[in-house]
Amino acid sequence: MAIETTADRVAIDDVSMVYDGSNGPVEALREVSFAVDPGEFVTIVGPSGCGKTTLFRIIAGLQTPTEGEVRLDGDVIDGPGPDLGIVFQEYHLFPWRTVSGNVGFGLEQDGTPAPERRERVEQLLETVGLDGFGDTHPKDLSGGMKQRVALARALAPDPDLLLMDEPFGAVDAQTKAKLQEELLDVWTETGKTVLFVTHDIEEAIKLGDRVVVMDREPGRVQEIVDIDLERPRSRSDRAFGSYYEELLGLIEY
Repeated sequence: MAIETTADRVAIDDVSMVYDGSNGPVEALREVSFAVDPGEFVTIVGPSGCGKTTLFRIIAGLQTPTEGEVRLDGDVIDGPGPDLGIVFQEYHLFPWRTVSGNVGFGLEQDGTPAPERRERVEQLLETVGLDGFGDTHPKDLSGGMKQRVALARALAPDPDLLLMDEPFGAVDAQTKAKLQEELLDVWTETGKTVLFVTHDIEEAIKLGDRVVVMDREPGRVQEIVDIDLERPRSRSDRAFGSYYEELLGLIEY
């Protein structure tokens, strides 16, 4: 059944994906449907092979589904664009460019005038906690700092949707916790709509207003869980633990 999209920022509507495998067709996704409200933070979690990354790439306009469609503010997504800010686990920074040069790259490509571009970049570096590092090159940054640069670059065009695919998967636990808190600060400050893919149940609960739980073979939505907890959230809270056990049970059933 088609999703009503009048108030949705994003609508994933009966998305299916079939690949041609060496032993015949491989069904990666089957009739995935859910919607995301403006300003909502939704996390997507599931076991390996459940199609999380395939779904992410389809929402980002990097892949075309076999069936179904994804709409952003009512318009079908048919490719990447400035309305979509994308952050991957790998930073994909230009090593020859400074931090400011990396953050401002998309604005350069869009023809944003230099004075406006500099102001926007400086604002974003302050937002992600990197003011004073504009002239630094990526090789001189820690992993956490590189991911902050990637986040600032994704936010530079002021996208309607921020898509994040396991962005903190390559950093240590302490840095990950700090980046999670900083991301929530940025989300609160900017009011962006966020779709965040993760394999980490604790991360999904800590960040999300709702958690979309994916199942595999084929990848599909098993359940959507509302997280009714005030932020900041702690793993030591009993209610947090209850959500963790619920999601773990869904994934391991």
